[in-house]
Amino acid sequence: MAGALPFAGIDGCRGGWVIARWDGADHLQLFRRTRVEELFDAPDAPALAAIDMPIGLPETSEIGGRSAERAVRPLLGMRQSSVFSVPARAAVMAGLGPGDEKARFAAACAAALAHSSPPRKVSIQCFNLFAKIAEVDELLRRRPELQARLVECHPEVSFRTMNGAVVPEPKKVKGRPHGPGLALRIGLLARAGLPVGLLEAKTALALHAGLDDLVDACACAVTARRVAEGKALRYPDPPGRDAFGLPVAIHA
Repeated sequence: MAGALPFAGIDGCRGGWVIARWDGADHLQLFRRTRVEELFDAPDAPALAAIDMPIGLPETSEIGGRSAERAVRPLLGMRQSSVFSVPARAAVMAGLGPGDEKARFAAACAAALAHSSPPRKVSIQCFNLFAKIAEVDELLRRRPELQARLVECHPEVSFRTMNGAVVPEPKKVKGRPHGPGLALRIGLLARAGLPVGLLEAKTALALHAGLDDLVDACACAVTARRVAEGKALRYPDPPGRDAFGLPVAIHA
C-alpha cells in the first residue's frame, strides 16, 4: 500500500459492500467486503468512513422520513426521489424475522403500519435494504467507539455539494447505467481531487458491482475527507439522535 489511506467511502452492492479507500490525494483503492465491520477490523482501518446507508432509525416513521431526509430532499430537485424515507426500527427488524421473503415482507409492512403516522406500508425496494440497514445499526450500537468514525452520507447530496447545484443527468435510466450521468459525476470526483482512472466498466466487472456503485463509493470517500477536514455540511445541523443515541444526519 502506498502510504496511509485514512478515508473510506462505502456503498452497498449485491452480496456486500463496495469500498473506496483514498489518501485524499493520488492513491485510491477499490475493493469489496462482505460486512462493514471487516473494514474496521483490519490493521489499516480508515480513520473516517462515510456510508450510503441510514444511521439512526426512528421509533415512528413520519411523512417524508427522518429529519435528515426532509432536510436534503429539497436540495435535489429532480433527483429527490433518490432519497427514500427510512421506516421505523420495528419495521426493519420485523423484515429480518423468520420465514421466506414474502412472509418477512408482510411482517415488515404490518410493523410499518403500526409504527408510522399516518399508517403506511414499506416499498419492496426499501425492504430489500433492511439487512444492510440492520447491519450498520447493530455494528454502531455494539461498538459505540465507531460512531465518530462512520458517518451517513448520500451520494447525490455529495455530488450536489461538489457541483454547487443538482447534477442534471441521472446515473441510471430505466435501471441501466446512463453514460452521460456517470461521466458528469466522475468529472466532479476528479475536480474534487480523487484519482478516477479506476472508474471504468472493467473495474466494476472485476468487483462484481455496477460502475454506479463504484462512483457512489468514491463520492462517499470525498465526503469522508470533508468530514475529517471540518468542511462537511450536515443535514440537519446539529444532528438528531435516535432512541439508542445514534446520530441522525446526512453529511455532504
